Amino acid sequence: MPHPASIVVILNTSAGSAARHPHIGEELRELFHAVGCDARLVELAPGQDPVAAARAALSSAAIVVAGGGDGTVSAVARGLIDSQAVLGILPLGTLNHFAKDLRIPLGIREAVAVIAAGKRAHVDVGEVNGHVFINNCSLGVYPDIVQERDRLRDEGHRKWPATAIATFRVLRRYRGVTVRVDVDDRQKEWRTPIVLIGNNEYAIDGVRLGSRAAIDRGTLSVYVAPRAHARDLPILFVSALFGRARQSGTFENLAATDLIIDAHRARGIRIAVDGEVIRMMTPLRFRTRPRALQVMVPQV
Repeated sequence: MPHPASIVVILNTSAGSAARHPHIGEELRELFHAVGCDARLVELAPGQDPVAAARAALSSAAIVVAGGGDGTVSAVARGLIDSQAVLGILPLGTLNHFAKDLRIPLGIREAVAVIAAGKRAHVDVGEVNGHVFINNCSLGVYPDIVQERDRLRDEGHRKWPATAIATFRVLRRYRGVTVRVDVDDRQKEWRTPIVLIGNNEYAIDGVRLGSRAAIDRGTLSVYVAPRAHARDLPILFVSALFGRARQSGTFENLAATDLIIDAHRARGIRIAVDGEVIRMMTPLRFRTRPRALQVMVPQV
């Protein structure tokens, strides 16, 4: 069995701030050494699977640290589910949603200090057709935007310009998706430009838009916008920032511990799972796995 203090850091050097720091690995070794931790770094090669790297680390580590953005953190967490290992987070991505919701500081030195301090918490994960997620899944317009953005980046566009162009192109032509949602033996059917299934409840209004107050309440939250067209979404986003999304009546929200979503697609449907677009066969079976993941969190 691994020593309780043994640490493996799985580092995605192409993520966000890590990509802009040519000596990030050396700096991390020094920071862990300074707080009395002996950490072994595994730098992911292009195309290397972080899930497999996390599972391989289980033989030698009690703490497996994900250094990267939400995609890397999600993949490493997926590799740790059903083990005794604890997830540490070095938020090196662009948005770092999971780290922010856990109140983990975004500075590397401060994030290392959180891991060294050793406070652990149990948080929920979601699961769709056996695939674990830590933040959310979405159907509809968002997977199309991600796919178009990635195509533009392959052509040489930078991330944010590619995102803006992709969003404009997809919103202009997208016609929505028809879904049937089964919750607690009740069925509802909507045509909507977006379906979002969150691991716990997301704020949809005000300055905390897109964040979660807690990730340990054992619930999934479903958001749809059946009275909106895709082209309306930018206006709805601005409305949400001003705290008017709920009162607009545009959104429907359901809470459940498990649910089924069917889009009646014989060849399956594209779904974004923590930002990664994959194709899954329908129906999509979602469930929450309460407190299934151990993670290092700040003392306060």
